[in-house]
Amino acid sequence: MLHIARLPTRPTPAEDCVESPLRRFARKIDRFQERVGRAMSFVMLAMVLVTFGDVVLRYAFNQSAVWTQELEWHLFAVGYLLAAGYTMLYDEHVRVDIFYSRWTPRKKARSDFIFLFVFFFPSCLLVLITTWPFLKNSFLVNEGSPDPGGIPGRWALKSMIIVGFALLILQGFSQAVKNYYVLKGWEEPSRQTREVH
Repeated sequence: MLHIARLPTRPTPAEDCVESPLRRFARKIDRFQERVGRAMSFVMLAMVLVTFGDVVLRYAFNQSAVWTQELEWHLFAVGYLLAAGYTMLYDEHVRVDIFYSRWTPRKKARSDFIFLFVFFFPSCLLVLITTWPFLKNSFLVNEGSPDPGGIPGRWALKSMIIVGFALLILQGFSQAVKNYYVLKGWEEPSRQTREVH
């Protein structure tokens, strides 16, 4: 009987690469953004409660405070900025496209990968670079509300621009890794679905 020796088979790209350190890091970023996004839902709840309380005080008791009005938009700004990475994780940012929706998953991954480096990262870095002096000046003069009875420490709110765009860049890195893996055929595109309660 003739025995044919089998050569060891090389692992498929998916077996080789899915659990690479880079891909594991992207998964960690995604899990972190998930936690940040869920935390921001509580910030949005706080904003709704503050707004509701302000409306009740104003119309039922003819009372109003500058700090509650400022707190409303402070909470909105924090939620908006810090949840941007979470929104990107679920691909929920507004997208106006004519061709993209008809493309194959690999073609979408290729265009997403390219445009992350051509437009997304440079734009985010530009915001970080131009925001830094703005934040530094605010901190040095201990900027607060210009209105009497307003919230002090306006620099803390302005620092959320830096934090928010840093989180966005972090998620952009994760998206770039995932798009690269889809582009190379190492991973099937998996659209994450968000639970709506």
